[in-house]
Amino acid sequence: MAEKRDYYEVLGVKKDASADEVKKAFRKLAVKYHPDKGGDEAKFKEINEAYEVLKDEKKRQRYDQFGHAGVGGASGGSYGGGNPFSGQNVHFDFGDGGFDGFGDIFSSFFGGGSSSRSRSSAGAGRGQDIETSMNLTFEEAVFGTEKEVALNLDVQCDHCKGSGAEPGFGTKTCPTCKGSGQEVRVINSLFGPIQQAQTCHTCHGRGKVPEKACTACGGKGVRREKQEINVKIPAGVDEGSTIRLNGRGEAIMGGTSGDLFISIHVQPHKKFTREGDLILSEETISMVDAALGTELEVETIDGELTMRIPAGTQSGTDFKLSNHGVPHLRGNGRGAQIITIKVQTPTNLSRKQRDILEQLRNTR
Repeated sequence: MAEKRDYYEVLGVKKDASADEVKKAFRKLAVKYHPDKGGDEAKFKEINEAYEVLKDEKKRQRYDQFGHAGVGGASGGSYGGGNPFSGQNVHFDFGDGGFDGFGDIFSSFFGGGSSSRSRSSAGAGRGQDIETSMNLTFEEAVFGTEKEVALNLDVQCDHCKGSGAEPGFGTKTCPTCKGSGQEVRVINSLFGPIQQAQTCHTCHGRGKVPEKACTACGGKGVRREKQEINVKIPAGVDEGSTIRLNGRGEAIMGGTSGDLFISIHVQPHKKFTREGDLILSEETISMVDAALGTELEVETIDGELTMRIPAGTQSGTDFKLSNHGVPHLRGNGRGAQIITIKVQTPTNLSRKQRDILEQLRNTR
């Protein structure tokens, strides 16, 4: 994977550039490289990615501290900030419920549940595509899982193997369309009779019909059945991703089956939020621990770890835990977890506590 360019370099601004300077630089470059104006699409995407980070004060702060790894981007280098821990954004094109390769992620989110609906009309010789949705926990989306989807679908008739003809019998020319696969209708209009061709209702455009209809499916070549489909969810899928299973949609007589599209819905986590490959969380410490330093048990998606808080830590300081974020869908490794420290100001002080703080203030 190519090394990402520095975002300040991409926009052509200095690291201490103001928000207005960043915005002006972006607008100038966006006009120059916009694809609708004949510009470089790849360059435009790079510029937009850089601006999305540098225009956001919090993301810019994390980028300045940790580099690309602090804003959910893959990074080949190491970044400042150190590791204070001891011990250390679908469409996926799958085959029959397995991993046949990855396509591009595209956003298409539908509400939870196991209901399904047709994605597109059937083409000639091809069954309809089907859409359904799947709910995942935050952990299932991060680490991957296997789930079953139950659907009522038209599947190929086992008795006639999808031909529509009773075994031992062949097909004959359709008596309605005489083998053309089309019927011609005459419609009376204001301009006189108009001929209109449409798919033959008897043979459905095939030009042939069974000599004897299949006794199991009535000559349709398909039967309605409940299908339980096992789906492998890859680690790192996100809200709105869509998984495509080739050939698991509706079957059609004499043709190929459509595809099954599964829209992913990820339930929110009580502790963590996600930003690309990053997992974000917060921990609260006391004013005294922030001033003197301490060790803190923190929650990660992999379990609890001990984190060292250096003396003098300010509220809002970010710490990066490498390789405890979301696995990269298109490569090895994982993103980071960014933990933001919040310093709690004490309230309802006792007389003794107040005296101690007064002494500290007088000392200063």
